Amino acid sequence: MSRPPADDWAEDQTPGEVHAEDLLGETHHDETHHGETHHDELFPEEHDESLAHDVLQGPPEGHDDFRPRRPEKHHNPLLRIGAIVVAAAVVIVGGIIGFNAVRGMIPDLSFGSSAPEDFEGEGSGEVTVEIPQGAGGGQIGQILFDAGVVASAEGFANTAAADPRATGIQPGTYLMSNEMSSAAALERLVDPEARQVAGVTIREGLWTAEVFALLADATGNDVADYEAIDPASLNLPEAANGELEGYLWPDTYEFGQDSTPEEQLQAMLDLGAQRYADLGLEPDAMHDIIIKASIVQGEGLFAEDLPKIARVVENRLKEGSETDGKLQMDSTIHFIHQQRGLAGTTKEQREDESPYNTYLHQGLPPGPINSPGAAAIEAAMNPAEGDWEYFVTVNPDTGETVFTNSYEEHQEYEAEFLQWCEDNPDRC
Repeated sequence: MSRPPADDWAEDQTPGEVHAEDLLGETHHDETHHGETHHDELFPEEHDESLAHDVLQGPPEGHDDFRPRRPEKHHNPLLRIGAIVVAAAVVIVGGIIGFNAVRGMIPDLSFGSSAPEDFEGEGSGEVTVEIPQGAGGGQIGQILFDAGVVASAEGFANTAAADPRATGIQPGTYLMSNEMSSAAALERLVDPEARQVAGVTIREGLWTAEVFALLADATGNDVADYEAIDPASLNLPEAANGELEGYLWPDTYEFGQDSTPEEQLQAMLDLGAQRYADLGLEPDAMHDIIIKASIVQGEGLFAEDLPKIARVVENRLKEGSETDGKLQMDSTIHFIHQQRGLAGTTKEQREDESPYNTYLHQGLPPGPINSPGAAAIEAAMNPAEGDWEYFVTVNPDTGETVFTNSYEEHQEYEAEFLQWCEDNPDRC
């Protein structure tokens, strides 16, 4: 059914006005003819008045095809504004917290436009600074600033960040100057000659008293300073039973001039703990292994002999051995008397009642007799295969050592050693 022309629509209805008749598709009653179609033809004279009434009245009760339109909700504008303000506050506070968290990870950075302060030139005088292990540019800069070496920690940190050499700065004590430029300070720190260190080599097999003497000589301390240290104040392995002997790891150390005797000993113990872990030495086996290794270290001259000596130790400890469980090692006698330089032992020394005397007492001594190195520990952990119960160094000058499994055969080679002693009476 067509709609009336635009002009008629405009005359009979105001804009936006819709009549019920329009919903039914009816046109207005006027006398205007549209083409050949007449009003009477399109609309019968009789029509159902109840139709419009039904539309205007709505659907019958219980009819589900039509649902009433929901009333519009009227929101309070103050609530909407309040929600916006709260959301904005959350964003701002979160941004501030996040910024502060990130900025806290960046040491002493300035966000201003001006460059950090810096001195000029090489500086003057002497200043000693200690650079700890693992220190980065920011921490080093702060140490230098606190000591009056550089004008600002930030300035040095920026200089160090721009120079790849800064990653090679070693921990230790450095001789610096007052009021140096950041560039000059960096040049000094990467110069090996500016590093003030006390280097000392502790070789394998030394007694604790010998270690103390070497440390004192290298660092300018007194032996008494080391002897006065209570082992209980140090982090010793449980297997050590509160004794230092055997657990001061042999190596080359570089101690700062300001390091204390206690710090030096702890550094040796810490390195030892690391090496034990590297070797796979378990804590419950450590006590016996370190004792055996110390004997192996004290008896052997060459690395290839160490696993064989370790096997002799194991074979002598077995029940029914020819030595009746006695190790009979001269190195234990030397430890008792703290005497070096002699290849053998005297009858009087071998009769000493010390529990470390392996000629008198069966089994292992109560503790290590020196500080063994990695090779001796490995040998004690993994002895060579063999049935040897004896060995003798027939020529201490060359270190030639012979291993046998019977006492008779051992005596033959022992005679060679005794002949060497006769030829070198001051060394036996």
